[in-house]
Amino acid sequence: MKTVIVISRDLVLTSTVENQIRQGCQVILFDSIQSAMGLICSTSPPDLIVLEADPRDPASVGSLSQLKEDPMFRNLTVLAVLSDESSFSHWDTLLFEDYIWRKSLEKEILRRVNLCILRSERIVEINPLTRLPGNISINREIQERIDRGEPFALAWADLDQFKPLNDKYGFSRGDDIIRITGRLILSAVKDKQRERNFVGHIGGDDFVYVMSPDYIETASQELVTTFDQLIPGFYDPEDRERGFIQSVDRQGIERTFPFTSISIGITDTGTGCFSHFGEMTERASEMKKYAKQFPGSCFRWDRRKTVSE
Repeated sequence: MKTVIVISRDLVLTSTVENQIRQGCQVILFDSIQSAMGLICSTSPPDLIVLEADPRDPASVGSLSQLKEDPMFRNLTVLAVLSDESSFSHWDTLLFEDYIWRKSLEKEILRRVNLCILRSERIVEINPLTRLPGNISINREIQERIDRGEPFALAWADLDQFKPLNDKYGFSRGDDIIRITGRLILSAVKDKQRERNFVGHIGGDDFVYVMSPDYIETASQELVTTFDQLIPGFYDPEDRERGFIQSVDRQGIERTFPFTSISIGITDTGTGCFSHFGEMTERASEMKKYAKQFPGSCFRWDRRKTVSE
């Protein structure tokens, strides 16, 4: 079921929206963006925000702009409810994807909500499984930071021994692990750096996150620890007791495999002069492959300095 946050101080408005869409959506009501931030910034963000946009309430409009400036919430869809008397002089500065007039709520809100959610699901930049930004957003985020000359660190996380688990237990359980991995990464990153961070899902069991070099090591350590604590719960009791599973390798030979672990490769702008996102993701990928050479979950940070000619 899709989750829709409705933000307004008008009880008639929130009641109208809730009554019209609650059969197909989980509806959660807030009286301000500030009070809704805990849920919006959680590991399970909403599929849509329905917001009463009042030009006489600059705090509300300003909070929306601040929220949408965060790379993590750039793709979060906002449907604005405008009163018939609303007169926004600068439409191009309002960061919502669609709007509806207050007088049309009862007749149109259900259709408009469904269209907004469908539109957001078609955006290729959002992974449908984790709701995290995809490759286009990842590359753009890294390149923009490079172009600004901003110091930052990039981590590439990948799961080990994931295919044997998928083969034995099926894709459904594999999807559960992918989903929880995205949430664990988001939680670890947000716990250490509330703002100016970014988490993306490359695809499959590959993720990236961007943080300040000051915080990425402690966030990665927290991620590794939490991942290893939770992952045994995805295995059947008899396999948990043994500490391994029996499955078929890529050559079709049955053998034993340890539990899934996570390997993380880290690089940062302090190690060299990067001019293109591809250079930095390649270095992070190299470090991820190096981390995979060690048993169990771990991270490895590239401390080598690139000598410029």
